[in-house]
Amino acid sequence: MRMSTRTAGVLTGLILALGGAALAAPAAHADIPACTDIVERAGIDVTASVTAACNRGVVSDLNGCVTGLTDAGVPIGFANAACRVAPQEPR
Repeated sequence: MRMSTRTAGVLTGLILALGGAALAAPAAHADIPACTDIVERAGIDVTASVTAACNRGVVSDLNGCVTGLTDAGVPIGFANAACRVAPQEPR
């Protein structure tokens, strides 16, 4: 059976729309405030570099996040904890 051009176009549009929603979903589930709260508990001020590192954690770049936080002066234990909560859904 051959699909009509119209049916193929509708299916293609649907696939692209759902794919775009799937790509946007991880950002909606990011918990940057939880990441920065842990950094504050370590006694470190939340700066632009801390926020940038937490953003790396959002996209599951754990190594980049931890490196960024430790470069900002966050102790390794706190950095690991903060980066592990960043990609999770906010509470």
